Amino acid sequence: MTSRPLHALLLSATISLPLAGDASAAGPACLQGVNLSGAEFGEGRGTYGKDYIYPSAATVDYFAGKGMNAARLPFKWERLQPRLRKGFDANELKRLREAVALMRGRGMSVVLDPHNYARYNGEAIGSDAVPVAAFADFWQRLAKEFSGDRAVLFGLMNEPYEMPAPQWLEAANGAIAAIRKAGAKNLILVPGTQWTGAHSWRAGIEGGSNAEVMSGVSDPLDHYAYEFHQYLDEDFSGTHGDCPKSAEAAAAIADVSVWLRERGKKGFLGEFGVPASRECRDGLAALLGALEKNGDAWIGWTYWAAGDWWPASEALNIQPTPEGDRPQLATLSQAMARTKGQAGCAAQNPGVPGDSNLRLTIP
Repeated sequence: MTSRPLHALLLSATISLPLAGDASAAGPACLQGVNLSGAEFGEGRGTYGKDYIYPSAATVDYFAGKGMNAARLPFKWERLQPRLRKGFDANELKRLREAVALMRGRGMSVVLDPHNYARYNGEAIGSDAVPVAAFADFWQRLAKEFSGDRAVLFGLMNEPYEMPAPQWLEAANGAIAAIRKAGAKNLILVPGTQWTGAHSWRAGIEGGSNAEVMSGVSDPLDHYAYEFHQYLDEDFSGTHGDCPKSAEAAAAIADVSVWLRERGKKGFLGEFGVPASRECRDGLAALLGALEKNGDAWIGWTYWAAGDWWPASEALNIQPTPEGDRPQLATLSQAMARTKGQAGCAAQNPGVPGDSNLRLTIP
């Protein structure tokens, strides 16, 4: 069972820049956590408890107990809003709100993640079937529901793909404008297209690269960060059992760190994950090391993935087994231990310019 598509057509940009040197303001990532997956499972709207599930209290408690202070919460747009530009399904909204409250009650910040790949019922945002206005309407409604808690982050969309960057930029800017019109001042996470891969951020695609086009993000509050995903396998998709591209993945983190600094922006690594082999765990350590080395450019990360319904056979899964922790968790814990108690989060925490009261709440 997996909620990520095969990325067979993923463009693999060659990383030409070397790893960046020590950043002058490097520090720890503020948010360190995991994707708690399950609410995006299943086809269509499905049936709750049969086709999809939200994270249990036991799962949330486990990861909070491991010191994680953030969770990315995937869910399906169609379930929450069964008809475009109409009200939310009351039962699904209740489930979403309860899941957020559970995580917040354990001291975790929450990234809301409509896990739809810039589609609604299979139709792309920006098409006649799903106009940008419908996506903006969705986010205006969702923003009103969660605007009261600044520790809830708005991840605009999971992994837009097979759409030109200008088309996605228009959709992203439309959603941002709607969020702000709703009065919400929460931090917004903005992905690029092409599955928002760090390694392909500068890749030449139709309409221009993410690096070129996504500089055009427009937020009246200037209170957003860019979301990247990065895997270590042969096509950077996270769907294979080895990690031959570990060096390239770490280099990609350094490369987009340079891009972020040049624009005075921050990044968030919303997805990354590896199988449990020693080779892959070494690659994971190198990736986390690149984030730490370039900590001035990043607000945090969430590992992919965990959740109550992940099968034991899922290679990237870090949901605990009856025997205990999975091996990848030790590598994540080591990275968190290195930065525990270090200064830097306040400096990295992107608040609204001119208003110190509008910073993201870090547990």
